[in-house]
Amino acid sequence: MDVIPLIQRIVAILWPSFLVAGIATIIFTTAFDPVLFFDNHGIGRLSLYSICFFLFWFFGATTAALTCYFLKPCSMVRKTCTKPDAAEQESKTVAEKTVASMQ
Repeated sequence: MDVIPLIQRIVAILWPSFLVAGIATIIFTTAFDPVLFFDNHGIGRLSLYSICFFLFWFFGATTAALTCYFLKPCSMVRKTCTKPDAAEQESKTVAEKTVASMQ
């Protein structure tokens, strides 16, 4: 099985979440003005837009990373190979016999 390089896995998580964060920031700041929520804190409008963008990017990257993690087979996560049980071995031999009989 081919192993995907680490940088490619990182980019596969960060780039889509970056795009989604941009779209989410545009939609959120169009519907709600962040200055109205944080008027007492003395934070500028551009700073609030940046905070919104990085929060959306963080949430998007977290969900993408968790999705990639949960898509892995359990054997890759545990890094151990377990012995297949008897039923699994029997089903493999039945499948192999079926394939052999078709040829």
